[in-house]
Amino acid sequence: MHRRWVYQLRPAVAAAALLLSTGSCLAENGKWSGVDEAVVEKIAKEHGREAHAPLLDPGNGDLLLFAFLLAGAAGGFAAGYYWRTLFKGKGE
Repeated sequence: MHRRWVYQLRPAVAAAALLLSTGSCLAENGKWSGVDEAVVEKIAKEHGREAHAPLLDPGNGDLLLFAFLLAGAAGGFAAGYYWRTLFKGKGE
């Protein structure tokens, strides 16, 4: 009963650690840096390679996210439609 406060303190400590660790992910201009900028470009520059334009450029905005949404919805519909075929004999 005396250690109950320890269990109540853990989420607060985890949230504080998360907030403190996010500062290292910010770029110089205050925007979040993505994996491409933070990791891939850094390693490419270390090996003497420069970034180039992507082969299929979806442009700015949420077009790529919308494409992933449609693909996920189509995949979910197909998996739901063929559920019994996919998992035949399981759970019966």
